[in-house]
Amino acid sequence: MPVSVPPSSGSSLAALTGEQPAPLYARVKQMIVQQIQNGTWPPHHRVPSESELVNELGVSRMTINRALRELTLDGVLVRMQGVGTFVAEPKGQSALLQVQNIAEEIAARGHRYSCLVVSLQEVQAGPERALALDLREGSRVFHSRIVHFENDVPVQIEDRYVNPAVAPDYLQQDFTQQTPHAYLAQVAPLTEGEHLVEAVLAESSECRLLKIESTEPCLLIRRRTWSGRNVVTSARLLYPGSRYRLEGRFGS
Repeated sequence: MPVSVPPSSGSSLAALTGEQPAPLYARVKQMIVQQIQNGTWPPHHRVPSESELVNELGVSRMTINRALRELTLDGVLVRMQGVGTFVAEPKGQSALLQVQNIAEEIAARGHRYSCLVVSLQEVQAGPERALALDLREGSRVFHSRIVHFENDVPVQIEDRYVNPAVAPDYLQQDFTQQTPHAYLAQVAPLTEGEHLVEAVLAESSECRLLKIESTEPCLLIRRRTWSGRNVVTSARLLYPGSRYRLEGRFGS
């Protein structure tokens, strides 16, 4: 059955942001979020294709593609190769109030910290990574993959992508002596961050690094940090559920 944007959506696109000069892709994102929030597009609903949205809204395919990619990165939509784009099932989220140095956390418990640097290299940014770091697709970025240990037991895999413009000497660091968090705090002090937290099963290679069974639930944090206006890092932090817990404290 064909799926289309409600007739009013196209005509109201320009009015979504009032007089504010918001980019077209941001207005398209807002329109899609409105359809979800008002219940027109419930969870698992198939979102119109890029071609359908181009025809309905009268904007370029590039604009539609960016809006859908960003909403997918935000977890609002799920894109399935060869099938389509769907409204994601809402997941519980927990706002963590601090970005901490795992080495300091472990030391504060009176335990011994160590790490294994699995990889440290320069790579090209694919579409999602470029979007996360606010860079052009194909730009050079730095990537590190590190396993963190507490008393010789692996407790976290840190997959981190770094914007070379804010940390040009990242690849020259010895991260067995200083964590990426500690180094970046010196060269690009944190001014803003965001966390998305979910429960996942680790991939086979991750199970080997963490020394866990494939059926063990894990906690995954997707983190982005800023220093001023610059995105500094996009990181994926994976914890075995049986060995780690995440907690926060807040007040009114």
